[in-house]
Amino acid sequence: MTDVQTQEDIQAQATRAPRSRKNKIVVAAIAGGLLAAAGIAYSLLGGNGVSTDDAYTDGRAITVAPHVAGYVAALDVTDNQFVRQGQVLLQVQCTDYIAARAHAQGDLESTEGQLASAQSELELAKINYPARFVQARAALATRRANLFKAQSEFLRQHEIPNEATTSHDVDYATADRNAAESQVEEALAQKRIAEPVDLNIADTEAHVKQLQGEVKRGQADLERANLNIGWCDIRAPQDGWVTKREVEKGDYVQVGQQLFSIVSPEVWVTANFKENELTHMRPGQHVSIAVDAYPNLKLKGHVDSLQLGSGGRFTAFPAENATGNFVKIVQRVPVKIVIDSGMDPNRPLPLNLSVEPTVELR
Repeated sequence: MTDVQTQEDIQAQATRAPRSRKNKIVVAAIAGGLLAAAGIAYSLLGGNGVSTDDAYTDGRAITVAPHVAGYVAALDVTDNQFVRQGQVLLQVQCTDYIAARAHAQGDLESTEGQLASAQSELELAKINYPARFVQARAALATRRANLFKAQSEFLRQHEIPNEATTSHDVDYATADRNAAESQVEEALAQKRIAEPVDLNIADTEAHVKQLQGEVKRGQADLERANLNIGWCDIRAPQDGWVTKREVEKGDYVQVGQQLFSIVSPEVWVTANFKENELTHMRPGQHVSIAVDAYPNLKLKGHVDSLQLGSGGRFTAFPAENATGNFVKIVQRVPVKIVIDSGMDPNRPLPLNLSVEPTVELR
């Protein structure tokens, strides 16, 4: 009985041995297939990706500063408040600027009156100066005729015999001649004064142009005064959040002083990849972005552009590689990544948060 059982066990074992080897071969083949599939999937999905933890959220932070100096009369915003473009953020006291506008308005009106008077004088000058020249020339001709008459009488009184005249008539003729000569000289002088007609008119025109320039300057002063009053209301240059507020109601602010910043809703990622990671990186490639502050937030984006220069090239003190002690350091190049989807409208991303983007290089 024992011998028969032993023989049957041997036959069973002999039957199971090929099956076991066959099962092992199948399992090995399945495992190899799975490993190959995993390798292919890794190559297609993750093997061609490149990531970096040297990346941060980035955006626009616009500095708000006043155009005019003065005391803050009203402050209409608080820290981290969302504002719309054109919204009044604060008001600078504008009493002095209103008075300056009234003064500029008065100066302009006075100058405009002077200009109107000068323009009238110019029109009169175009008539008067030529007429005065004609009048002076006619007066000279009359005086010369009088001189000729006086000279003739003078000669006649000296040529006739003494018995035919008297000393009184001779003296009278002499005086008339001398007076006529003086009158001719006076007429010559008047003619010389009236002769430069064009110059006299040009002088009046120059005075008009001078006043026209003063009117333009007065208009500019008035426009600047109006601008100053308008600039007393400091408005938001764009939509965004008020950040880093450094002003309070009642403070005295200077022109150009930083009051706060407006952070734009548009946020992107600036990732600093190593230079040897840029070989196959191109604009438009898909990017997966993990945010350290919000682990459950999965963002999708794409490569927008690569900066044409490493970060070290634009530092305040660029490296001097020609000093003889050069040590090669792998450079990092900033890459702009635009976020396409995944943003939570109720949870805006602050600037400079740490993120980890993965660029698919397929």
